[in-house]
Amino acid sequence: MTPSRLQNSILELKKKKSALILAHYYVDGAVQDIADFVGDSLELARKAAAADADIIVFCGVHFMAETAAILCPGKKVLSPTPGAGCSLADSIKADDLKQWKLAHPDGIIISYVNTTAETKAATDICCTSANAVKVAESVIDGKRPVLFCPDLHLGTYVNRVLGADMEIWNGSCFVHRKITSRLIRRAISEYPAAEILIHPESDCSMDEEIVNNPKCFFYSTSGIIKHVKESSGEQFIIATENGVLHKIRKECPDKRIIPISESAICTYMKKLTLENLYKTLLNETGRITVPEDIASRALVPIHRMLEL
Repeated sequence: MTPSRLQNSILELKKKKSALILAHYYVDGAVQDIADFVGDSLELARKAAAADADIIVFCGVHFMAETAAILCPGKKVLSPTPGAGCSLADSIKADDLKQWKLAHPDGIIISYVNTTAETKAATDICCTSANAVKVAESVIDGKRPVLFCPDLHLGTYVNRVLGADMEIWNGSCFVHRKITSRLIRRAISEYPAAEILIHPESDCSMDEEIVNNPKCFFYSTSGIIKHVKESSGEQFIIATENGVLHKIRKECPDKRIIPISESAICTYMKKLTLENLYKTLLNETGRITVPEDIASRALVPIHRMLEL
């Protein structure tokens, strides 16, 4: 089938099966175009929690679909790419957190939502890039040790913003790890009129000079989009995964949008296609389930995050 025919077939199936399609900004633009909602991790978690559809098709990587399954017990959560992992989520295990807790029994663990269900189940509170500063601020009291995991770059950025001293796990996203200070400085030099919008998972977020540069702004993915829409500027360098360019260019066609690097691509996210989305919805395959004991424990830190 042609892409447009596939899209129409998916929309027909979605209506017939009372399904809800949620998509992350990093998946292919053709998938984003037929999703009921496109968002970042925090927005998608909220949409999943509020869903009343019979079937939720989650277009993203595995940990995102797991989060939806945890938030929607009894719902059928499907993933077109159940094997699509995440280098950041893979950088820490639940046992790592259990060992840390043994050494710090009164400590608090903040886990980025980019973690497995088992890791979340060993966590005190979750966060996303959109609310990491707010979450950390809510638990830091100067008395108890705090571990931020697994993203080294985001955790370092939060420490700098708050003047805090959380212990930071040494994990990273392979895409954002390549967004270095060298790339940012080159962009500033080549595009002096541009505003530089940077995801805090990026390697350059550990560079104080970049963080304090008035041309550089650090945001979650949804924050980057919001900034472009609201800014009077005409030229923007986007320093995150390039899937978000689709949404920005659709909503801001009169503005010049430039990727920090043509290679800022998440191969896991790009495994998701119209073809496997169609087959998943047609056959209701790729169901994501989380063992009840893990789900019940993981739900606590997720709810703590959503309640803030």
